[in-house]
Amino acid sequence: MNRYALKVEYHGAPFAGWQRQADHPSVQGAIEDALAKLEPRAHTIAAAGRTDAGVHATAQVAHCDMEKDWDPFRLSEALNYHLKPLRVSITACAKVDAEWHARFSAVERQYVFRLLCRRAPATHDAGLVWQVNHDLDPDAMQEGANHLLGLHDFTTFRSSICQAESPIKTLDELRVTKIDGWSGPEIRFFVRARSFLHNQVRSFVGTLERVGAGAWDPIDVKTALDACERAACGPVSPPQGLYLAGVRYPKDPFA
Repeated sequence: MNRYALKVEYHGAPFAGWQRQADHPSVQGAIEDALAKLEPRAHTIAAAGRTDAGVHATAQVAHCDMEKDWDPFRLSEALNYHLKPLRVSITACAKVDAEWHARFSAVERQYVFRLLCRRAPATHDAGLVWQVNHDLDPDAMQEGANHLLGLHDFTTFRSSICQAESPIKTLDELRVTKIDGWSGPEIRFFVRARSFLHNQVRSFVGTLERVGAGAWDPIDVKTALDACERAACGPVSPPQGLYLAGVRYPKDPFA
């Protein structure tokens, strides 16, 4: 077998998430169906992370095993042909060692969350941002976010159905930036860690939105973190503003 790394971009709205499901469309299922058009058999691919329903990706990474020794460019072109008209695209492809694994070889995941602040309904960005109709204070949000950096027990910010063995994780970056987007004022969250708990980023964003709106003080984020209770978390943000934006490996397979 020949193993290939795939960089995958997708719009999450039409899918029930990354993971293959029997009765609902998934990104994994779409790519495996396309692979079966090239080599007719059952295919199983693995990804760096499993995104939830409605979550997008600009740089998800997966790997597949092929019997034929494909030229990477031709494999990506063939997959994109069979993925049409689905909102999934293979943006890069590279041959890797048989031991390389999209999930287990990764040393960092990077997420971006987009939060649009305006009253008028979004048109061009509909389904691509979380929209609120009030202003937010990015400095207060960053002050609250700083309490989450480093090694912590993140039970408060972990979904009740999370299957991770431990809630203890190290958060390397949670940066809050306000920009003038083409649809209006936008708050962007840049988040980096080796791995994440289920709904961890969306729990961060929903909680920090309360800080930015003035409903929470920044120190309340630390109080919630220290509580180690899911009930102490703020509201969980909706999925449509979240993007898996990068996966880092000791050696970039696409370099």
